[in-house]
Amino acid sequence: SGLVAQRLHHPDIVVVHAVGTEGATGWIAMEAVPGGDLARYTGRAKLLPEPVVARVVARVARALEHAHRQGVVHRDIKPANVLVDWGTDTVKLADFGLARSGDTAQTGTGIVPGTPAYMAPEHLAGNLPTARSDLYALGVLLFQLRSGRLPHEAATMGALLKLVATQAAPPLSAVATDVAPAFERLVQRLLAKRP
Repeated sequence: SGLVAQRLHHPDIVVVHAVGTEGATGWIAMEAVPGGDLARYTGRAKLLPEPVVARVVARVARALEHAHRQGVVHRDIKPANVLVDWGTDTVKLADFGLARSGDTAQTGTGIVPGTPAYMAPEHLAGNLPTARSDLYALGVLLFQLRSGRLPHEAATMGALLKLVATQAAPPLSAVATDVAPAFERLVQRLLAKRP
């Protein structure tokens, strides 16, 4: 997967300089990015203003568009994988560790890789992730950055899977304040059950 990431050259994707192995351990040398990740802005006390969220996630979307044009699906879009440095206006999509070319199978073990709360219904059902799966995860990211919560929350993995498979996400305006109608329509479209 490091070799897949090395094919991606975009200003908003972390540069992978080299990949290798030391015995049974693999390693990836990546560009150092100042700042931190978006995970710190997912709690209600630290939510970013909607225009800032829109600007940052638009850059992530352009980075994804580039990856998808190269036939690469990220498979793990989440706040911890988006690096930002406000002082230098840096936004970088990171951690292509699960990324695969479109024609590559998931795993030989039947395990579905990724972070379940951000995974599209079809991905959780065991289908190969696609560019549309990444876009669903982008919708979850937008929802969380504006509301401070995930669109589907449950105490167990089984309950989460059932919610994602059967329940529509609540309207963003029901759980967040000052949501522009166009922003809400975008999030709703990204979180559609059908890819």
